[in-house]
Amino acid sequence: MGPPDPRPIGVFDSGVGGLTVLRALRARLPGESMVYLGDTARVPYGTKSAEVVTRYSLRNAAFLTAQDVKLLVVACNTASSVALPALRAALEVPVVGVIEPGARVAARASRSGKVGVVGTPGTIASGAYQRALLAERGDLRIQVQACPLLVPLAEEGWVSGEVPRLVARAYLAPMRQAGIDTLVLGCTHYPLLRGVLAEELGPEVALVDSAEATADEVEALLRRGAVRPAPAGGGSLRVVVTDTPDRIPELSARFLGERVERAEHVDIQAG
Repeated sequence: MGPPDPRPIGVFDSGVGGLTVLRALRARLPGESMVYLGDTARVPYGTKSAEVVTRYSLRNAAFLTAQDVKLLVVACNTASSVALPALRAALEVPVVGVIEPGARVAARASRSGKVGVVGTPGTIASGAYQRALLAERGDLRIQVQACPLLVPLAEEGWVSGEVPRLVARAYLAPMRQAGIDTLVLGCTHYPLLRGVLAEELGPEVALVDSAEATADEVEALLRRGAVRPAPAGGGSLRVVVTDTPDRIPELSARFLGERVERAEHVDIQAG
């Protein structure tokens, strides 16, 4: 396999939701150093055109490439849905998105072949989850639902109680009618609302967290030797954002499960 590779894993998202992916990666690979870039100056990506999202994603990737990352994780469902071909063509390091891993797990998990996907309007409109699921298993019947209100609820910490329960009930009604047995959480914010979503759907519906599935995929790349693992010891963490980092301590505690007191602020030039 060759000598260990101490270079960090790069992770980017349009904002802070991708910290749930970073959380899963750090839990699975504590010895790996990581650099997280949140493009908080341009969030959200979910309402922007595919061309704009691809342009932003390439700029994010260029920044992380300049940090000498050995692998890039696109911890953003919207960017994963439209920008992966451009990123893979532009970069020499492996690129892992969050959609394909989540689709693989969901296709294996479903007993009835009825799978639901919830996500941002951009992710749902792209059809990326539908394509990825059908590529894994052609007999699936897929029910999709855009859930734009779940993102602000997660960021405000409204993840339990009557308000998120009523919102989840409204969004998930078509899923219950369709009789799904597996639901893909197709947005990195949604794991924070997992309890409410599970409560509304009942214990017979499996919830697939794309963050966990993506961490599995990255671990498999390291295990196979497609990317060399870091030397023994604890990995470092850098969190970088493109807008003022004032809320990062509070949001990192919620999304990452560890409080990041100092996030770096960078200006990624337009181009």
